[in-house]
Amino acid sequence: MNRTGVLQSFIEKIYPLDKSTSDQFLSIWQPYDAKRKTVLTRPGDTERYLYFVTEGIQRVYYYDEHDREATIIFSYPPSFFGIADSFLLQTPSRFFAETLTASSFLRTDFQQLDELMKKDHTVERMIRMLTSAAFSGLMERMIEIQCFSSEEKFVALLKRSPHILNMIPHKYIASYLGIDATNFSKLLSKVRI
Repeated sequence: MNRTGVLQSFIEKIYPLDKSTSDQFLSIWQPYDAKRKTVLTRPGDTERYLYFVTEGIQRVYYYDEHDREATIIFSYPPSFFGIADSFLLQTPSRFFAETLTASSFLRTDFQQLDELMKKDHTVERMIRMLTSAAFSGLMERMIEIQCFSSEEKFVALLKRSPHILNMIPHKYIASYLGIDATNFSKLLSKVRI
């Protein structure tokens, strides 16, 4: 299936659009490829694009004033990717967005999507549903970060995304979980799901 077909199939499962609206929505997306370790967005940049991932693995991460790195999210096909708050609000990003592997996307810019949402409220509702689902996931993640032990965070991640251990370097998973790399190694040998 080509990239546009993957996006169309993904959207149909979440929020089916009539043919005319679907055709308009699909027409604003362009193919884009990036090599491994390509930084797509830097702090201070305003996110120009919303990406739909068709191949590869990406992450959003943050550096604090002490050069400590925190991985915020991972993405892989099929999913949307980008610095959502910067894109939707058109404000400077506080985060990096990068590819961990060579990646293929479809992408659209803010102006195209905004114009389509203003013209067709079905698209606006779909984007609101996608944003609400992402926000719900973020709230679940906040509970894990604030209330779970390292082992509980690790187990929750493996239940949600068991394949992640084979896809993403362990140092990034440890950063995502907010645990030391040494403790992560201990959890790998200790926890069985």
